[in-house]
Amino acid sequence: MFTRILIANRGEIACRVIKTARRMGIATVAVYSDADRDALHVRLADEAVRLGPPPSRESYLLADKIIEACKLTGAQAVHPGYGFLSENEAFARRVEEEGLVFIGPKHASIAAMGDKIASKKLASEAKVNTIPGHNSPIATPEEAVGIAKRIGYPVMIKASAGGGGKGLRVAFDDRDAHEGFASCQNEARNSFGDDRVFIEKFVEEPRHIEIQVLGDAHGNCVHLWERECSIQRRHQKVIEEAPSPFLDDKTRKAMGEQAVALAKAVNYQSAGTVEFVVGKDKSFFFLEMNTRLQVEHPVTECITGIDLVEQMIRVAAGEKLSFAQKDIARKGWAMECRINAEDPLRGFLPSTGRLVRFSPPAQTLHAAEPVPSAGGVRVDTGVAEGGEIPMFYDSMIAKLIVHGSDRADAIARMREALNAFVIRGISSNVNFQAALLAHPRFQSGDFNTGFIAEQYPQGFVADSVAHDDPGFLLALAADAHSKLRSRAGAITGQMPGFTAQIVESLVIVQTGAEGLKARTSVSERIEGGATHVGIGGKTYAIELQTPLREIAVRGLVNGEPFCAQIERLGLKYQITHNGAQIEARVFSPRVAELDAMMPFKAPPDLSKFLLSPMPGLLVDLAVTAGQKVRAGERLAVIEAMKMENVLLAAQDGVVEEVAAKKGESLAVDQVIIRFK
Repeated sequence: MFTRILIANRGEIACRVIKTARRMGIATVAVYSDADRDALHVRLADEAVRLGPPPSRESYLLADKIIEACKLTGAQAVHPGYGFLSENEAFARRVEEEGLVFIGPKHASIAAMGDKIASKKLASEAKVNTIPGHNSPIATPEEAVGIAKRIGYPVMIKASAGGGGKGLRVAFDDRDAHEGFASCQNEARNSFGDDRVFIEKFVEEPRHIEIQVLGDAHGNCVHLWERECSIQRRHQKVIEEAPSPFLDDKTRKAMGEQAVALAKAVNYQSAGTVEFVVGKDKSFFFLEMNTRLQVEHPVTECITGIDLVEQMIRVAAGEKLSFAQKDIARKGWAMECRINAEDPLRGFLPSTGRLVRFSPPAQTLHAAEPVPSAGGVRVDTGVAEGGEIPMFYDSMIAKLIVHGSDRADAIARMREALNAFVIRGISSNVNFQAALLAHPRFQSGDFNTGFIAEQYPQGFVADSVAHDDPGFLLALAADAHSKLRSRAGAITGQMPGFTAQIVESLVIVQTGAEGLKARTSVSERIEGGATHVGIGGKTYAIELQTPLREIAVRGLVNGEPFCAQIERLGLKYQITHNGAQIEARVFSPRVAELDAMMPFKAPPDLSKFLLSPMPGLLVDLAVTAGQKVRAGERLAVIEAMKMENVLLAAQDGVVEEVAAKKGESLAVDQVIIRFK
């Protein structure tokens, strides 16, 4: 067994590998860029080596520097995590040639499966079901359009070396195919250094279900059941669960057997994942094989009790698998929500900056430790409060994992955990995740990969989520206001006539986008340690068990436990629960009368400006001053967190001024173009 390994990655996966290595008594070496100098994975490791400047091509993608760091620190093996060099055949081969061990499959297996075109041919030879398509590289957008027409729309345009939703577009017509080809090529070239693109038929109403496989160097290979990954946004996974609520045992068995057959065909020796697209009739087709540890591996660990990172290390050290297929049981139900640094209310654009508050829910389940029989909550992250979310890497800041006795139990645990997850300073998708979990179709298991696009066609907006008891949110605002007023009234030395007054009748005011104000009358009384809030003929007996200085508060409402987030923002109270969020002001009846006389200040008209919707790098400007543009025309491209974001004209117009320069780093809401 190794005594020291180097982790050629960053963030949560680097921290995850360190935890297992520490339990196994193996020392760890971290590597970091200048942007990650103070990152959590650097602090957790036994040693750390600087690689270079923040961009990944100048740091985490430098194979020479990683090899040099191994030799400098005496590391005998390299764990690549996921992303970066994890599926780079040349890097794996170089590690082996330098006398080190790559904690992953052999370079020949990576080469065979890393090329999506070659992997489909191999899968077909191994008698694995494959999707119809054009499996040779495509040279031009015009050729892509012609091929797409022959296959029949809709089609998927995919980068051969792609992954993680990058270098992938769905085309429904010729224009989509033409533009999608160019975008896929650019993203693939920038992310993977390989711009080959191919096309295959897009299976409608598809589910994305993958099989975890594990092989050793002694000819043994098993599968560890499936993961349901159909809840996706723009081809990036949002929620994963194991097992799948859709599969029956017959289909599950067939998929597992085909995944193992493919792994054996390439002499696979490590943890890997065979991805399938599954139709509504349970027909399934091979998509690709990921020759690395997956982001969503924790849900498999929860239902099997097998530490996949440990197995990767043991296989790399030459050990045999200590279990056979018949030994791998399925226990309970696990779910994972990816907590991303993105703003759902601004089209899920990346959000970067300092984590002013980062307070995950309490953990009762931990990576690299045995799974408790009662299940629990696990948080895998590479950040801490006060840390920085840089613009150079992907947007995921944490993975929230729960394990329950069945699917309903897992959903209930996840909803409670999301209610308790506090992130401030940057935007996150916590509320969006909570909204998905509350959706009846998700709860029934009736969904496919188009679920998010179908249910949120206009994107996620603040009023997308209807709370099942809106009065409860108002009652929390009233209770918080009364408690803060009571505390203010107890302060000594207040001027006579100006002391804080406590009243039993209140008015809650909510202001809509057009300035329309909704007023709700509320009554309050204190009895038996609880605040009894009367709203519309219903009474809420609220007992808070957490001080209001905390954002996430726990308590009882009418005897039932709850967790919600309460925050005072100026005169407003922001209340968040189960994905629903309100902003309300709480007044005495007299102050509410005066407030009704206040004029509404409309927001400024920004229709004559193109503003940067996020922090990022302006990589392309498609217009010049004086140019006429039409609605839908490409104006600029901003790159952030390894993704290209194309900005289009919202209406016809004429460019008056181009206020930013190509190559400039933009702040959110910075003016790029001014129109006449």
